[in-house]
Amino acid sequence: MTTIADKTLTDTTEQIIEQTSELIAAIDLGSNSFHMIICSVVDGQLKTIDRIKEMVRLASGLDEKNILDDETQERALACLKRFGQRIQGFPASNVHIVGTNTLRTAKNATQFLQQAEKALDYPIHIISGIEEARLIYQGVAHSLQSNADRRLVMDIGGGSTEYIIGTGPTIAKKESLRMGCVTVSNRFFANGQINLQRLNASILFVKQRLRGDKKQFTNKNWDEAIGASGSIRAIRKVLLAHNWCTGDITLEGLEQLKKHILKCSHTSDLKLEALDPDRLPVFIGGFSILYATFISLGIEKMSVSDGALREGLIYDHLGRLSNHDVRSKTVSTVAKHYNTDTGQAELVKNTINLIMKQVKPFLGAHYKIMLQELLWAAELHEIGRNIAHSQYHKHGAYIIKHGDLSGFSQQDQNLLSILVLSHRRKIPIKKIAELHEPWDKLSFYMVIILRLAVLLQRNRSHSDLPDFKVTLTKKNMQLSFPDNWLLDAPLTHADLQQEQNYLERADFTLAIN
Repeated sequence: MTTIADKTLTDTTEQIIEQTSELIAAIDLGSNSFHMIICSVVDGQLKTIDRIKEMVRLASGLDEKNILDDETQERALACLKRFGQRIQGFPASNVHIVGTNTLRTAKNATQFLQQAEKALDYPIHIISGIEEARLIYQGVAHSLQSNADRRLVMDIGGGSTEYIIGTGPTIAKKESLRMGCVTVSNRFFANGQINLQRLNASILFVKQRLRGDKKQFTNKNWDEAIGASGSIRAIRKVLLAHNWCTGDITLEGLEQLKKHILKCSHTSDLKLEALDPDRLPVFIGGFSILYATFISLGIEKMSVSDGALREGLIYDHLGRLSNHDVRSKTVSTVAKHYNTDTGQAELVKNTINLIMKQVKPFLGAHYKIMLQELLWAAELHEIGRNIAHSQYHKHGAYIIKHGDLSGFSQQDQNLLSILVLSHRRKIPIKKIAELHEPWDKLSFYMVIILRLAVLLQRNRSHSDLPDFKVTLTKKNMQLSFPDNWLLDAPLTHADLQQEQNYLERADFTLAIN
């Protein structure tokens, strides 16, 4: 039986799929494994045509100061070169690569990412734990039909574990906790040593991490539990191979596995059928997380889904193609939360559109993405006023950079934050130059366009602007108004003259005719 929510999800997905016929690749740079999935769309059906997985154990390369060691980086880069060969020639818009917990944590992540992007020849986006949880749920929701009204989805990664409750495609609650199969294994089972004290300590550690979220994820709040990770799938295979379960993972089966583990003094003694040898070093860490979760949340059984983060990335891409971009919804929600003047935002957006149409030849291939980013910035540029008028652009930039914005990577949020920060007063040239490619160059032009749109709408009036003309070159913008219009708009004229001074300090010329 299929629920109404599931049917709506399926119908929407089919409509989205019909709109594209290209290959799509999604890569998940996890803390334990790197995964790549490639899908095609044939006759309206999404089909997986290739999967590649390599056990990199990125999290194991972090030292006590959270520095990723050279050996681990080399292992990861070698993997990414192989991935890069497989997706060579794909359109950049059809390749989605995300980094998770370890790349969020590593202090030298920027240096590694520069080399990783060269190996892949595509950009990598670092996502928050909350965004990771959202994408995991979308992957599961599209991959597994269920009769349950409310589902608990759990994903054990190498460095973090995500918990999500949702109905159909809609998420009600989500959380990401900093504990994973690699980090727990390294912390409690160093050198593969096993004993009762170590196992109990690892289980207690997980219970303590879950304590603050136990109430919202307990079994009273959902109808079915679903696991969605390599660790959970590996545990289920072991349980099935040893007849410790008949289908779903059960608490009884986990108790049987626990007894077997405690008979061993080292991971090499486990000798578990159906367990991939590559997973052996992190298997007990994943078991501890799953077992403690069953106990803490009152789970009796858990089904397993093949869908996870990669699949979530694929469906997120299809959503963007069909104008179901979760980022636009996020921006509207944030703007509403901070009580922005939506009328003024629309005026600024309309002016941005007028300017962008005229400078499109100069912006070239990046025009569409730049326009979308500018429209989001226009919608959010005044959210800081809800905190204080003084320095409100700085308040708004801080909120955007540090908030959990669904659909946005850390790089996305940083770009949007810089645009909002730059829409008035001094232009932060250094911060712009530190942005991720290609935005370290292109965002300067976006800043100029946003500043002009805000300036021209300072009156907050719905009266039409004059038919002004704009031309843009690398170091110059020409802005032309009808004869005598600026004489009748002295405040705008004064603001434009001030803007000339700001731009001159940034080695850019604004010519006003």
